[in-house]
Amino acid sequence: MVQSKLFKVAEVEITYKPKFKVSERPQISSSNDSYQILIQQWDLGKMGLLEEFKILLLNRRNRVLGLVNISQGGFSGTIADPKVIFISALKACASGLILCHNHPSGEFDPSREDIALTKKLKSGGALLDITVLDHLIIGADGFYSFADEGII
Repeated sequence: MVQSKLFKVAEVEITYKPKFKVSERPQISSSNDSYQILIQQWDLGKMGLLEEFKILLLNRRNRVLGLVNISQGGFSGTIADPKVIFISALKACASGLILCHNHPSGEFDPSREDIALTKKLKSGGALLDITVLDHLIIGADGFYSFADEGII
């Protein structure tokens, strides 16, 4: 007689609960639109002290589904884990992403690491049918857009 062994596994539940109607969500049509939404959600008191990484999740018509705080680091860097980024996008059924981080130094030029991460996330998004539309490096007085500069 074969005895059944009981296995314990965790249940995974996927939920997304938008609080606004589609018509009330902002629509992104330029890097400046993205910047205006992101800067409103940033703690400007920390901008010159800590590097943070956030993403905007977009539907097929580039309406904002939500903003996700991915990570907060120190003065010289933070971790943008692709798994965390894409699980957030998948959970919200996002079709597009806008990546964003700040440089506490106030410089907007992307580092080699910034460029490499953007390429990696763009490739990963392509596999999931999630378009990485832009990557912004922001500050209180402006921003750098990978899309505007032709890097993405």
